[in-house]
Amino acid sequence: MVKIDQITLPDFPLLLAPMEDVSDPPFRVVCKANGVDLVYTEFISSEGLIRDAIKCRKKLDIFDEERPTGIQIFGGDEERMAMAAKIVDVTQPELLDINFGCPVKGIVAKGAGSGVLKDVPLMVRLTEACVKSTHLPVTVKTRLGWDDATKNIEEVAERLQDVGVKALTIHGRTRCQMYKGEADWSLIAKVKNNPRIHIPIFGNGDIDSPQKALEYKNRYGVDGIMIGRAAIGYPWIFREIRHFLQTGEELPAPTVAERVDVCRRHLHKSLQWKGPVAGIYAMRRHYLSYLKGLPGIKEFRTRLVTLNEPEEINAVLDEVLRTYEGFEMEKTPIQLIDYHTNCQL
Repeated sequence: MVKIDQITLPDFPLLLAPMEDVSDPPFRVVCKANGVDLVYTEFISSEGLIRDAIKCRKKLDIFDEERPTGIQIFGGDEERMAMAAKIVDVTQPELLDINFGCPVKGIVAKGAGSGVLKDVPLMVRLTEACVKSTHLPVTVKTRLGWDDATKNIEEVAERLQDVGVKALTIHGRTRCQMYKGEADWSLIAKVKNNPRIHIPIFGNGDIDSPQKALEYKNRYGVDGIMIGRAAIGYPWIFREIRHFLQTGEELPAPTVAERVDVCRRHLHKSLQWKGPVAGIYAMRRHYLSYLKGLPGIKEFRTRLVTLNEPEEINAVLDEVLRTYEGFEMEKTPIQLIDYHTNCQL
């Protein structure tokens, strides 16, 4: 077992990465139903929480069936981060996570996210301010460094642990890499093998198959892995990895019935969380991903993204089941999207 303070997770836990406009409560519930062990919210601005911004406060919502859940915040001011941590404490997630890894230009320009990597003492002060302001376990997600010349994650890990961080997730790229090139897990392994480090170390970056998950587990010795882009449109990645780790066998591709079931569950939770209008609209981005690989699915997708009543959408999903009854899905490699493709350095 792996422990984050008093939180007990299975051996080699699988974590869902916090992704803006992706990791909302409906998506987290779907991933939880498919084997993820720990989920995180979309990152939340400390400034927005303090101003009582509606969008930021909404991100604090947690469904019981998705727990354990970590709420992730970001910011570059110690006092505001401390205040935000106190607000999060009241909502009672399992843990508070600090985002020191987001590479988006708008976040970095505010001296937050991976922008803090250029000022390690500030990173330490921000973290310590949060630790002192909450009863929750505090964890951090970060990157190897700002650029190739400043890969300071080994120093960062020790200093964050010293001020009370209970676990650390490391994305194997620098900020300047964004999501380009291949993630380098060798420095993550150095952090894990540092005799001074006793908190769980989770690796993140480029895990897109059960085989790679096992390879990286054995090669780098991390306590668990966090998966982000590979889960977009494919929440089954978690159960496939868990099964492969336990048995060495590869599960078949999810059936048509399983794909439709995920669509229905996601739709139901989206309606429950966002309401009848926004809930319908939010689901439209997901149908193609869930039903990808079915021949002729474009006609069904067109209808799914134009209908406005849950009953009509469920009727189309029933039709999908009838049309593709007995169809065997092919196992295809997961394509990792460039998550911030439109962001400029």
